[in-house]
Amino acid sequence: MTKCLDTYALIEISIGNPKFLKYINSNFVVSEITLAEFYAVLLREQNRDLAEYWYEKLDIFTIPIDTKLLIKAIEFRHKHKKTGMSFFDAVGYIHSLRNNYQFVTGDKEFEKFPNVEFVKK
Repeated sequence: MTKCLDTYALIEISIGNPKFLKYINSNFVVSEITLAEFYAVLLREQNRDLAEYWYEKLDIFTIPIDTKLLIKAIEFRHKHKKTGMSFFDAVGYIHSLRNNYQFVTGDKEFEKFPNVEFVKK
């Protein structure tokens, strides 16, 4: 089954967490909005060179997101607003459901949702 990696998973991969490294060699995709968020995190917390490195490495695995999916993600996030999930993660999760991907995350907000591969640090 194809995995859809969220920003949490990408960060863990970038720092070399062995629990997440296996995903870089699996059949995976990243939504374009997740890649943008990951870039922003690296730019803010590290530097532009590292952000560019990971952008170049992951760009070929990136899947575009249409407006209808964004609206569905907004509705999903609104429905589950008490969880505190981010908009970016809601997009990734809805994208995963729509395409029958397994959503890979370590974000506790998604631990009990179906179609999630929850990985603790």
